Amino acid sequence: MRSARIRKSLRALEHRNYRLYFSGQMVSLVGTWMQGLAMSWLVYRLTGSAFLLGSIGFLNSLPMLALGPVAGVMIDRWDRRKVLMTTQTLFACNAGILSALVLTNRIQVWHLFVITAISGLIMSFDMPTRQTFVADMVPDRADLMNAIALNSVLFNSTRLIGPAAAGFVVARVGEGLCFLLNSVSYLAVIAAFAGMTVAPPTERPAGHLAAQLREGLTYVRETHAIRTILMLVLITSFMGMSYQVLMPVVARDILRGDASTLGFLTSGVGLGAMVAGLRLASRTRAVGLEKQSVLGASLAGAGLIAIGLSRWFPVSLACMILTGFGFMTLNSANNTAIQTIVPDSRRGRVMSIYTTIFFGTNTFGSLFVGSLAQRFNAPVTLVVSGASCLCAGFLFSLHKADIRRALASAT
Repeated sequence: MRSARIRKSLRALEHRNYRLYFSGQMVSLVGTWMQGLAMSWLVYRLTGSAFLLGSIGFLNSLPMLALGPVAGVMIDRWDRRKVLMTTQTLFACNAGILSALVLTNRIQVWHLFVITAISGLIMSFDMPTRQTFVADMVPDRADLMNAIALNSVLFNSTRLIGPAAAGFVVARVGEGLCFLLNSVSYLAVIAAFAGMTVAPPTERPAGHLAAQLREGLTYVRETHAIRTILMLVLITSFMGMSYQVLMPVVARDILRGDASTLGFLTSGVGLGAMVAGLRLASRTRAVGLEKQSVLGASLAGAGLIAIGLSRWFPVSLACMILTGFGFMTLNSANNTAIQTIVPDSRRGRVMSIYTTIFFGTNTFGSLFVGSLAQRFNAPVTLVVSGASCLCAGFLFSLHKADIRRALASAT
């Protein structure tokens, strides 16, 4: 009974391509998390500015706003495996340059902004392609939900290791080694993509790029379930997910800690998210995901409010775990619901719109949250962010029946 339950929770790994991807990402994501923490700590160490922390987040996501929808049209036309091999190679080069600048003590603040802008440009193609490619690696729609949940489990389990390791390395060696290790870690996922055999899409959009872009936007606008989910994504990404830019402020100025404190807080988010992902991985039905979205928004909002009120590390760590559980539940439910409802021929365009909203609104959210924290303080900003998530979850709950019907008709 127990072994059967475990096999059901890991059933997407029966697909060879997904198994290769999972293995490569297991290595690469640890490096990604190490770089994320090291970058935020480096910015705050060099500038001492919460606003500039938000500005870095803004710049990283800005290209997604400009290029995301256009990238979606191209993703529906191009070989997605080759696109991902290219983006991972470019990410590795970018991290390598950053590590060289830091290790040679030549790093300046403007370097960070340029490297972040380049990373955002690469990400505008990488993220929607990665979201769409899951369906290529796992062609059985019955296993798609499990693959998305396992992606989230992997993403957040490495979040337990990467930030904690980065906090240790930064505190004892410096940020440069984190960037170097991240650059090397990309080799694992590049090798995984190289070893895959993926059938080309059966349908490729034809016609002018602008016409295909309009078709995707029209589909989103006219599909009530997709539109409602994306509105929830917009609000929670803008005000909720942007809390991450304030974590160095919370760790150093509120909890009186160091880079290790930041690492533990970030790993707490990963722990909560991993538990939520494992819980979702055992689901076999898409119907009911609308309830998970409401649950996730509510728990994430409550967690952010509690973090804003806490001044004691153990309480803050527990709140981070709750916040991670909430956002993991929310984001995985939203992602899976959209991928379940949308037809394959429009998947790239719709998922690019999803990632544009998810990361693009986070662009302005990071800047807004950083500005709000600079104007008032980080605790007040976190409470406002949490309250916004609670309100968004309530508004979404008013449309649960419509989402449920769309999920039922698609499965």
